[in-house]
Amino acid sequence: MALSRFWTFILILSIGYVLAMLAMGKQYSLGAIVNGEQGEPLVVKEMDRNDPRTLQLVAPIEEAGEAGLQRGDTLYTFSKSGHIRATLGKQPADGLFATCRNTITDLWLPLIGYLTFFCGLLNLLIDSRAMEKVARFLSPVFHRVFPELRKDHPAYGFMTLNFAANFLGLDSAATPFGLKAMESMQEDNPNKDRATNSQIMFLCLHAAGLTLLPTSIIGYRAAQGAANPADIMIPCIITSFAGTLAALFMVAAKQRINLFNWPVMLGVLGISAMIGGLMAFIATLSGVSKFHFTDNLSNGMLLTIIGLIVGYAFLVERYFTEKGTNMFDSFVHGAKDGFTTGLRVLPYMLAMLAALSIFRNSGLMGIVMDGLSWVMSIAGVDKEVIDAIPVALMRPFSAGGSRGFMLDAMKTYGADSVAGQLSCLFQGAAETTFYVVALYFGSVNVKDTRYTLGIMLLADLVCVITAVFVVQLYF
Repeated sequence: MALSRFWTFILILSIGYVLAMLAMGKQYSLGAIVNGEQGEPLVVKEMDRNDPRTLQLVAPIEEAGEAGLQRGDTLYTFSKSGHIRATLGKQPADGLFATCRNTITDLWLPLIGYLTFFCGLLNLLIDSRAMEKVARFLSPVFHRVFPELRKDHPAYGFMTLNFAANFLGLDSAATPFGLKAMESMQEDNPNKDRATNSQIMFLCLHAAGLTLLPTSIIGYRAAQGAANPADIMIPCIITSFAGTLAALFMVAAKQRINLFNWPVMLGVLGISAMIGGLMAFIATLSGVSKFHFTDNLSNGMLLTIIGLIVGYAFLVERYFTEKGTNMFDSFVHGAKDGFTTGLRVLPYMLAMLAALSIFRNSGLMGIVMDGLSWVMSIAGVDKEVIDAIPVALMRPFSAGGSRGFMLDAMKTYGADSVAGQLSCLFQGAAETTFYVVALYFGSVNVKDTRYTLGIMLLADLVCVITAVFVVQLYF
């Protein structure tokens, strides 16, 4: 319900706002909102070159050539039709039609590929009965965090693979595992339209996104000329770990789950020890060595998981024979299921991303961000922190938008500045909350997400606050 209200309100408010601006003469054209593409110059005025009021601009624009005539923040050029066109700033996001097209080509088609391959692997796990063994092994801890699931529930295995992929910064692999976990839990859901406690707990933990190897963030920092691109790793681990613990305890409090028991405490301590050991080892490496190590570790672990799944299935091939199939046919059967899952999630992806496109391009999101930044400045928040806040505000809505703000912060203030480091932490330690809720619950046709969205946003806030303190302490 919360997601539905959010989607409805941002569409109505954004369209209403932009039409009001058009009526008052403060919005020149609606074309960019519908047909424009991110980064294109925003047209604020067009004039006839033969108009006596603009004749003085013709010669300077012709002399300037393709670069155009810059006067203040406004750029004057000739349009293809020969008119004088004034542009100011860049379009913040793709227009509606471009968003619909790019959702298919840039997001959905790659997701179909990931789902097809990894769902094939997951079917090998199921047919080889490995998932049953993984579920039994993890049940002492998982059953206390997900008390509504039976102790041998197959969702435990899917969730484990999802968490492991997130740990390694492999978002593309984490998504198929997570969708299979949601589908598995949905089979036991007595009310198919309403999220279960277990689905909420899983999604909040997934969205908190404990990341051990933020390889993409390291790559962005290297491209922006950071002195030590991998120095963001330990702060990112600390920040995402704080967000994960916050999500765990908030959901547990809401669901009245007692986490203070030996299996859960040992699990948390075990993860903490693993993180501590990894952080200690990484601290001994140089800048280039850190990047090389993290890249090989994350991708090496993924290849190892694939090899172990196929290797174990080969060792117990008799199980496939008993079912009248073989390993290859089992993989293909699971891959087909991944394709159908991709078809189900497309409408939810498209609906959310299209609404966010209109929200950003209408200018309403910019007003909200500017207002929050102003409130923070009044509250005495450091300017360097405020300079990075656009990334934190955009992250729950759009991964691409927040990435653009992050790169802009590093270009403007420097990759090693407080704003540059904070923007990287905000990008690496949080999730695209609204998109994730729409994608995962949409894949199983759950309409009532209950309190999921609120807790996920609170976990994002914990990550933001933690990031500010970690940057001040660490750098």
